[in-house]
Amino acid sequence: MLIVLTGIDGSGKSTAARALVSAAQAEGRNALLLSNHAGRRSMSLLAQRLGIQWPRRLADAAETTLRLVNVLISHAKASRFEGLVVMDRHLHCQLALRTAKGLPRGRLLPWLLSVLPAPDAVVHLDVEPASAHQRIVARGTDMETLEDLEALRAAYRSMPEFPGFVPLDADCPPAEVVARLAWIVGKETAAAVSC
Repeated sequence: MLIVLTGIDGSGKSTAARALVSAAQAEGRNALLLSNHAGRRSMSLLAQRLGIQWPRRLADAAETTLRLVNVLISHAKASRFEGLVVMDRHLHCQLALRTAKGLPRGRLLPWLLSVLPAPDAVVHLDVEPASAHQRIVARGTDMETLEDLEALRAAYRSMPEFPGFVPLDADCPPAEVVARLAWIVGKETAAAVSC
């Protein structure tokens, strides 16, 4: 079973993914966590240290290439694994980022989404941008503006793939988010889940 998690920065994707895999393993099930990061946090911190701002298209090219490589490696690993596979982020995330930055979707990423094995569910952790911003500020490892988070949330919702996502209210406490995520995984098909 393949589950993909999407959502704006600060929605709790990585925390939920780790907790879901740990819970499945604690129950004696095979479970694998695969992260498909794009290096945005590292690039952001490097730019801050250097006192520069990456050109928009250069940053997108670097992020897209890294995300694409990670997704392809993750799918190769997933194809050899029997059990629950949870992917923290996917190509959907890069498409949403492009839209939020005013860049075109392009042809490669949508084509790859159509040919790669389809997940059993794409669970979208939905959170109010203000809450996500507070979480990002509290963890202190990266920077996102509230405006960027609002644009990214709107970009996800505008995607043609979005109606097929399983929405999960991520404004809940983390333990509740994980419990509801486990329920979605157990059901394989679910309607919107709220606190």
